[in-house]
Amino acid sequence: MSLVTVVWSMIAAACLTLAAVHLPVWWRNREARASLAFAIAAVSSAAIAYFELHMLKAQTPHEFAAALRWAHVPVVFLLLALAAFAYHYLDAGWRWLAIGGIALRLVSLVLNFTTGVNLNYLEITRLSSLPLLGEQVSVAEGVINPAMAVGQLGVVLLSVFFAAAAIKSWRQGRRAGAVFVGGSLTFFTGAALARGLPVYWHLVPPSPNMLSPLCLVIVAVMGYSLSADLLRANRLVVELSEREREAELAADAANLGTWTRDIVRDKLVASRKLRELFGFSATERLNAEQLVQRVHVDDRAAFRDRLSQAARRRGDYQSEFRLVLPDGPLRWIAAHGRVDFDARNRPLRSCGACIDITDRKEAEQEMLRLRQDIAHVGRVSVMGQISSALAHEINQPLGAILRNAEAAALFMQHESPDLHEITAILEDIRKDDQRASEVIDRIRALLRREEVAMTKLNVRSVLGDVATLLRPDAAARHVGLELKVPADLPAVRGDQVQVQQVLLNLILNGMDSLEGLVERPRAVTVTARRDGPASVEISVSDSGRGIDAGHVDRIFEPFFTTKAKGIGMGLSISRGIIEAHGGRLWAENNADVGATFRFTLPVAV
Repeated sequence: MSLVTVVWSMIAAACLTLAAVHLPVWWRNREARASLAFAIAAVSSAAIAYFELHMLKAQTPHEFAAALRWAHVPVVFLLLALAAFAYHYLDAGWRWLAIGGIALRLVSLVLNFTTGVNLNYLEITRLSSLPLLGEQVSVAEGVINPAMAVGQLGVVLLSVFFAAAAIKSWRQGRRAGAVFVGGSLTFFTGAALARGLPVYWHLVPPSPNMLSPLCLVIVAVMGYSLSADLLRANRLVVELSEREREAELAADAANLGTWTRDIVRDKLVASRKLRELFGFSATERLNAEQLVQRVHVDDRAAFRDRLSQAARRRGDYQSEFRLVLPDGPLRWIAAHGRVDFDARNRPLRSCGACIDITDRKEAEQEMLRLRQDIAHVGRVSVMGQISSALAHEINQPLGAILRNAEAAALFMQHESPDLHEITAILEDIRKDDQRASEVIDRIRALLRREEVAMTKLNVRSVLGDVATLLRPDAAARHVGLELKVPADLPAVRGDQVQVQQVLLNLILNGMDSLEGLVERPRAVTVTARRDGPASVEISVSDSGRGIDAGHVDRIFEPFFTTKAKGIGMGLSISRGIIEAHGGRLWAENNADVGATFRFTLPVAV
C-alpha cells in the first residue's frame, strides 16, 4: 500500500474517531450544539479526505473531475459546521456574514453540478504527475470555471465572520478560545483562499489537492478545545459534588430536608431528612403528588396554590403547612422553594428546603394562650374600674322593676282593677328587665374567656356597646362621651371582645386624664373613618393635659405607667391585640389640648 493512501486513510480515520467521541455528547445533551457542529465537521473532513485520495490516484481526467465534483458536497457541510461551531462556541456576532457565506457556497454547489465538469474546471484537458511522499500523484490541467469565484467569495465572507468572532471572544476575556479556535478558523479559510485564488488567476502552476491535512489540523484544534471544556466541566462536576456533600451536611446540621424536582419528567430527588419529615422510606420512589398528599387536607389547597403561582410568576415561594404522617402525629413544616424555567419560559425544575417548625408552632400557641390570659386579666381589671358605675346602671332598672311590681300589687287589691294600667306596668317591667339583662350580657361577654374568633364586625355596633357600658361611669365623672361614626363605614375583621377591650382601655385612659381638670370642658370623643381602601381608623381623643414629651415613646412599654396605682399593662396589651389583628396603634398630642390615640383595623373582605 502506498504512503499517500496510508496518510489520507489515517486522516479520514482520525476525523471519524473524533466525530464518534463527540457526537454522543450532543446526543445526551441536545443543548451542546457546538459538539454536533464539530461532529459534522469531522465527518465532512473524512469525506473530503476520501475524495482527495481518489483525485490523487485518478488515472483519467473523467475520474479526477468526478471526484472533485463530489468533493464539493462535504466542503459545503464542513464550512456550514465551522460557521455553526464558531457561532455557538465563540458566541459570535455578525451572523449575517455566516449566512451570506453559506448561501454563496450553496449557490456554488448548484453551479458545481450545472456548469463545466465541476466548480473548478469547465474542462480537464489532461492529468500530469507530481511527486508526493515518495510517489507520483495526479494533478489536473484544464480550463478554469469562472463560477469558482462565487464559492471563493463565500469563503471570504466566512473568513471575515471567523475573524470578527475571534476579536469578540478576545474582548470578552476568552482569549484561549479566541486564539485557538477563532484564529485557527480564520487561518483555515485564509489558507483555502491562498491556494484557490492563485490557481484561479493562473498565477501558479497546478498542485496536488491537499485540503485534508489542513482539515485535520482544524478539526484537531476544535476537538482539543471541546475536550478542554469537557475536562473543565468534569472538574466542575467533581467540585459540585463536593459542594453538594457540604450542603447536605449543613442541611442535616440545620435539620433541613431538601428536594429537587424535574417538572418535565415528574421525577423527585429527596434528601434523607426530607423523607424522614414526610414519613417516606429511604428507597421509596417519590413524585410531587405523593408529597402533596401528606399535607393536611385543610392546608392542601393553599399549598397547591403557592406552587401554581410560583410556576406562573417565575419566583420563589414560601409556605407553612401541617403534615399528617401515617403513624398519626401532626407535624408543622415550613417550606421555601424556587422554580427554574427554560428559554421558552416553561417550568423546568424546582428545588427547595423544608424544616420542622412543630416546636415553634407549639411555643407560639402557648404564647397566644398566655397573651389571651393576660388580656382576660386586663378586661377583668377594666371591669373592676367601672364596677361601681355598672352597679348603679343595673340598680336603676332593678329599682324600677321593684316599684312597678309594688304598684301592680296595689292595683290588684281593688275589686275591679284597671287592667290597662296593669298591662302598662308589666310592659315597663319587661323593658327594665331587658335593659338590666343587656348590661349583664355585655359584662359577661367581656369577662368570658374564649378563643379568638376573627369575624366581620360592625364598627357602629361595637362602639355603641362600649359607649353603653362606659356612659354611667362617664356621667359619674362628669365627662362627656361622644361618638362620631359614619353610616357608610365598611365592616372590619377582628375579634369583638378584644376590640372592645382596646376601646375600653383607651376611653378609660382618656377619662382618667381629665381628673381634676376644671378650666375647660371635660370630653372624650371616639371617631371612626375610612383609612384608605383596606383599613378603618378609630381614634379616641380627650381634652386633657396631653402626654409628656418624654413619655410619648414609652407609654406602650410593658409596666410603664404615669398613674399612681397603675400597673402599666393596658396600652401594651392593646398594642399587642391591634398588631395581632393586622393593624397598628399609636398616640400623639393634639394641636390645642389633650391627646389622641389611633388604631387601624383591616376591612373585612
